[in-house]
Amino acid sequence: MTFLAIDAQKNLFTLQKSQLQFEQTLVMSRTNYITKQMGLRAEQLGGTNVDPDDDPTYIALQQTESNLETRQDSLDSQITLIENEISSLKNLVNNNIKSSCTLNLIGS
Repeated sequence: MTFLAIDAQKNLFTLQKSQLQFEQTLVMSRTNYITKQMGLRAEQLGGTNVDPDDDPTYIALQQTESNLETRQDSLDSQITLIENEISSLKNLVNNNIKSSCTLNLIGS
């Protein structure tokens, strides 16, 4: 019956993975929006003598984009770790079931 507890843990990890993937989608959407805003701001500044790297709005957008990319990398790492844990637990459940079946056959 240990495999039932392990399977429940695997299901919790699967739920966590889904939540992280949802957050990842939100971060990617936000990053795309910020990137478009940076392009628009650079266009606005194109007709002036202001360099985008000196513009406070453009700099703030760059920092936001950088923070979102860092968060994206973190989410990627967390998802990979959870996927590895899910795979490990899946193997553990399968091995426990096989072991249990083998013991039942031997005991018969």
